[in-house]
Amino acid sequence: MKKFIILLLKFSLFSLVFYSFLIIFWGRFAPSVLSPNLNFTYIKYGFTNTRLNEIKNFKNIDILFLGSSHAYRGFDTRIFDEAGLKSFNLGSSSQTPLQTEILLKRYLDSLTPKMILFEVSPVTFSLDGVESTLDIISNDKNDFNSIKLALKQNNLKIYNTLFYSFFHSFYRDLFDEKKYAEDIKKGNDTYISGGYVENQMKYFKYVDYPEIKWVFNETQFSALQRIIELVNKRNIKLIFIQAPSTSSFYKSHTNNLEFDERINKYGIYYNFNVISKLDDSLHFYDAHHLNQNGVEIFDNDVINLLVKNEFIKRE
Repeated sequence: MKKFIILLLKFSLFSLVFYSFLIIFWGRFAPSVLSPNLNFTYIKYGFTNTRLNEIKNFKNIDILFLGSSHAYRGFDTRIFDEAGLKSFNLGSSSQTPLQTEILLKRYLDSLTPKMILFEVSPVTFSLDGVESTLDIISNDKNDFNSIKLALKQNNLKIYNTLFYSFFHSFYRDLFDEKKYAEDIKKGNDTYISGGYVENQMKYFKYVDYPEIKWVFNETQFSALQRIIELVNKRNIKLIFIQAPSTSSFYKSHTNNLEFDERINKYGIYYNFNVISKLDDSLHFYDAHHLNQNGVEIFDNDVINLLVKNEFIKRE
């Protein structure tokens, strides 16, 4: 029995070492082969890497934006700057509360915002958060919180990508880090300092969607509660905002009111689907992302609402 246990331990150690080298090899030289179980998204989309590298230049800001692509494509920091509000956009692709919590633990105390505008969408509260976790661990520094999040989500793709991310960070630091810098323009997208991503002007063609019901992931609401506790400890004003979607997309979902009622219980909440006056064909470039014309209307509506409710004072 003792010999069997020793043999089993040796085999386990060999398997672990072999598997680790396999992940590194395929991650570097044939990433597409392992894409079902390793998805390293370093500087691929969303400008997450550039945004998180730039964050060190921002301190004592007026507004911190959080949320998914609706946030980093919807809150134009230049518009808020013109209103005398220093801001930073910490949105990321498909960001769910699970990833928001991690980002706040890392950056909230250095940014020290006076107010947080948290973009909350039924879309992200319906996700498992795997896609966003892969984006964050591929592009941000990884620490114990990364490991805790991986264990919480318990997904093979996350485990493999996290391991490869640790290796990639070491490799990048060891050799020429500058050659890994991200271009600020990719395709139709341009990164704007402060975290906003501007999309080349285009228009959405109206689509009539069939009726569907949101199916929410309760894990995301648990993470939201922890976020609120984290922010409240620092006495920071927290406001939830649902960014507008096209009316056809929004109205196709039969339980929007259920989502509104749930978020309302957590604090101050505004649904801009019923506040901003937007046209599907003029102000969006897809079903739930604003084009620049729509962004300008939405952001000014947000600023006016904040002034009207005395959350801020216009200079």
